Amino acid sequence: MKPQQSAPKGFILFRKAEEIGIFCLNAWRVAVESIGLFLETLYWIFCGPFRGKPVDLKALFQQMVFMGFDSAKIVFFVTFFTGIVLAMQSAHQLSKMGGTIYVASLVTISLCRELGPVLTALVIAGRIGASITAEIGSMKVNEQIEALDTMGINPVRYLVVPKLLALFFMLPILTILGDAAGMLGGYMIGVYNLNINSGLYVQTAFKFLTVKDIYTGLSKSLIFAVIITMVGVYQGLKTSGGAVGVGRATTISVVASFILIILADCVMTGIYFFVKI
Repeated sequence: MKPQQSAPKGFILFRKAEEIGIFCLNAWRVAVESIGLFLETLYWIFCGPFRGKPVDLKALFQQMVFMGFDSAKIVFFVTFFTGIVLAMQSAHQLSKMGGTIYVASLVTISLCRELGPVLTALVIAGRIGASITAEIGSMKVNEQIEALDTMGINPVRYLVVPKLLALFFMLPILTILGDAAGMLGGYMIGVYNLNINSGLYVQTAFKFLTVKDIYTGLSKSLIFAVIITMVGVYQGLKTSGGAVGVGRATTISVVASFILIILADCVMTGIYFFVKI
């Protein structure tokens, strides 16, 4: 019995290059289509009212309640316990240098600049992004998107615009709530565990906090809102294959949102770090 011969090395390299090329082409196609979808959404936001087709305010308020008010509890608890953990971990190191009091400023600045907006965005991506993809994906596989086109209703204006506007307004508010909850968690550790005077803790917490720290985090939340909404909508509109396809699209939506949020955070942090804004 003759042993099986392995494929030539050149053939293997060719297949690897082919796979890389296909991946790059698919990534480029997704990026172009996503940008096109986003531009079409902006068109209906700003030009729709001049064509007599303004945003459906009832749908907008419903989405704001669903995305904002209904998400407040989970955002509060996630950031609250994050503030507790951050205070305990930083206190362990700072106490060795006699700087336990600076736990207050470390927790406050870390939450406002990075942890608050990022953790809030990740929580919303897992909850709202998945919901957007599942909703639109189910409509896609059930041919309800085509039915909207048949009735002369633009799916982007009807489905996407209220979601994008609602999350664009609500995510910064949820970020502020998350920052406050994290600071409260740090305050409880600082005052009741580290025995720091309450007034001194609050004074130190806001002593080194600047306006740039605040608008850095809030500006990130606006970008994160666009990412979460557009990724969820795009994956929903591209769903196929019935219920299995909806589940697959929802998984891809959440994972892609997580990756893009971290990437966008890295880019924006670099911009704010190297550029005087």
